[in-house]
Amino acid sequence: MGLYHLAWEVLTIDDLVDVRAHLTEMGALVGESDHGVSKSLYAQDIDGIEFEVLWSVPREAWGDYEKNAVSQRLDLASEVARYGTRAAR
Repeated sequence: MGLYHLAWEVLTIDDLVDVRAHLTEMGALVGESDHGVSKSLYAQDIDGIEFEVLWSVPREAWGDYEKNAVSQRLDLASEVARYGTRAAR
């Protein structure tokens, strides 16, 4: 059996935006998900191994997501407007 899951966590939602741009530029981005408590990007390396890059939502903002697992479409622009520091610039 091989590697099942590999993930990296970035410190800010703005970092996630930067990673998304880089992965898109490289043609490696294969998916995005909003898990309520985290925002995730999925990509593949040159060998086809899929990996995740995620940003964790501040715990005080989890609300019902703390007890309910979800996987929904990620609207990264809305999340940046809500949590990002660049939105304030």
